[in-house]
Amino acid sequence: MTVWDRPEPSARPVPLDRERIVAAAIALADEGGLEAVSLRKVAARLNAGPMRLYGYIATKEELLDLMVDEVQAEILPEERPGDWREAQRVLAHRTRRTVLRHEWLGDLLGGRPTLGPNGLAVTEAKLAALDGLADIDTVMRAVETVSAYVTGAIRREIASLRAERATGLSKDDWRRASGPHVTRMLATGRFPALTRFVHDSTDVDAETSFATGLDWILDAVAARLT
Repeated sequence: MTVWDRPEPSARPVPLDRERIVAAAIALADEGGLEAVSLRKVAARLNAGPMRLYGYIATKEELLDLMVDEVQAEILPEERPGDWREAQRVLAHRTRRTVLRHEWLGDLLGGRPTLGPNGLAVTEAKLAALDGLADIDTVMRAVETVSAYVTGAIRREIASLRAERATGLSKDDWRRASGPHVTRMLATGRFPALTRFVHDSTDVDAETSFATGLDWILDAVAARLT
């Protein structure tokens, strides 16, 4: 029986329910990442005894499942775009923005499908946008391919943001600090392709990079669909 199928106990003596528990856990994760979340810390934030939470949530894994499902509601658009490309694009960009608001979500993307109502609705939206345009297996591979790109690109962006916080150096500061070493390495002549890209490529922001890569993935999907 999943946590969504199991009924909640009585709220006495302290007013409590899964909604309040999940909201407190999300607040802790937004402030300090997943390492800041435990049933004990959630209980403390709610002024309840830790054992009270076990009546609502059996394990930390269940709590994480509920947290993920709650924030996945932010991914769903109010209206479904009519065009499949636009539908996939909207879902991808809304996923990215949701992860930037709840950075810990990036650590939990990928893996097994989420089974909560919002997670299932997100999966439904991805599949429904392509339903009928190709056979079922092709649609599944298309959705998996887009999802793999979105997950990878978001995790790379989050890793960069975390590196900035950990080192105290912005991307430009890091480049200036590592510039002498890179210059010496490129001067050896061992990396001609890298040298050309370092000197001649155009730097773009994370959102532009994400949007460009997404369009290329959707182009590939379109080629398969036709």
